[in-house]
Amino acid sequence: MAATTVNLRYRASEIGMRANAGFSLIELLVTVAIILILTTLYFGPNNANRQQAIKRACQKNLEKIFVAMEIYANEHSGEFPQVAGAKTSEEALDVLVPKYTSDPSPFICPGSSDSALPAGESIRTRKISYAYYMARYLTNSQQVLMSDRQVDTQAKAAGQAVFSITGKAPGNNHRKFGGNFLFCDGHCEMSPSVATVALGLTNGEVLLNP
Repeated sequence: MAATTVNLRYRASEIGMRANAGFSLIELLVTVAIILILTTLYFGPNNANRQQAIKRACQKNLEKIFVAMEIYANEHSGEFPQVAGAKTSEEALDVLVPKYTSDPSPFICPGSSDSALPAGESIRTRKISYAYYMARYLTNSQQVLMSDRQVDTQAKAAGQAVFSITGKAPGNNHRKFGGNFLFCDGHCEMSPSVATVALGLTNGEVLLNP
């Protein structure tokens, strides 16, 4: 009887040791899944803080493009690139590459899914990430010159959607977290998805989307 009791205790102790020896497969899988979900939420493209960082990188792209555009404007009586009959921003801005910049990488927003561009080659038949307000001048300092891809090519009143409000195309370089504006004096500003001020078109100005 005593021997049986000892055996039972030993077996119970052995089972307890095995149970405490490590996680079960299901526990490990659940833990890994939770870590993946948390990582995606924090570092994924739909995280607001992550998009803020991407928008700052996007601003640097626009500032680099402005350097080339400013050089062009200084050689053309203060006028930024203008191509008669242009239907897309690629057609209008193609004059910048490769004469005014041989590096086309800034034309691709880091928040978009657009493909990288080959160095030193025309962008006319390629796909860039930015909209362009054609027919503006260096003297239009407080007007928008370029922006992230917009929802359409129309003028916008305050309160109207400029960028995607759902995170779906069009105008979703930064999902549903707005976008950037580059002004004619070279400074950039972040914007929510809806216009906070009117974005009009006058004197033959045209908004070109990629």
